[in-house]
Amino acid sequence: MSLPVLLVAGFLGAGKTTLINRLLVESAGRRIAAIVNDFGSINIDAELVAERSEDVIGLQNGCICCSLQGDLLRTLKLVIARANAPDQIVIEASGIADPQGIVAALQDPALWGSIVLDAVVTVVDAEDCIANPARMDDPVWRAQVDSADVLMLSKTGALDAAPLQARLGATSRAPILLAHGTPLPVDLILAFGAGDRMRRPRPVVSDDRFASLELETAGPAHLVDFQRTMERLAPTLLRAKGLLTFAEMPGKPLLFQMSGIRATLAPYGRGISGCRLVLIGERGRFDPEAARRALADALPN
Repeated sequence: MSLPVLLVAGFLGAGKTTLINRLLVESAGRRIAAIVNDFGSINIDAELVAERSEDVIGLQNGCICCSLQGDLLRTLKLVIARANAPDQIVIEASGIADPQGIVAALQDPALWGSIVLDAVVTVVDAEDCIANPARMDDPVWRAQVDSADVLMLSKTGALDAAPLQARLGATSRAPILLAHGTPLPVDLILAFGAGDRMRRPRPVVSDDRFASLELETAGPAHLVDFQRTMERLAPTLLRAKGLLTFAEMPGKPLLFQMSGIRATLAPYGRGISGCRLVLIGERGRFDPEAARRALADALPN
């Protein structure tokens, strides 16, 4: 019997990790192995998923839609070969990934009969799309939506999401769900049954227009300097995230999340030392080395 695979895609900061954590919590006893890909060598998302499941594999230093396809295939073979194989595999793509490349990797002959791609769920940040309509013309965003069997609208809150739903519905046949729905329709998402659907191959949209900066320090950051610097950098960033400790708050690690100019600091439940920070932006607008210099006082080595 083939092991079902769920692929979760979505643009930077859309809420993919949040969705996967909800699936892990609400999976009704299903054993789920999560494979998490992040852009760069510091895999923050894998750590966040690991809070909910011990069966988490992080893939780093690239994107599994292109440079890490070999790592993905090797990882899947190891998971399949386990004596206590999971009931389901969930793959989280990086926020700059075109799912088509991962779909192609999952169709490798070496995996035939062992796994089946049940569905691609693409998380769409409703708040971002309404505030920034040009996002829907972004080729990576469009590729993620076009690949979806299910569209999940996140961050709807008090927004009127009906116009966005109508626009998405006009260009996609995928059912549209709301991420804040309670309870989450786990059976629909985890057993969508799209594995036998014909998927048309198409060229993969490249991620080479993005640049990133990764910083790791042994000591704590300085809170005020960090906040001021991130405020200055925010207009050049698409995404930032990190696990941080601050000299002003010893013993209280925090999770930092920034999507556009919206930023949060929240308690992080696992003990850490030092800081790990990832910044992502578009080449020509975001200068990683300038950002490194700007953060030198806030994140001393």
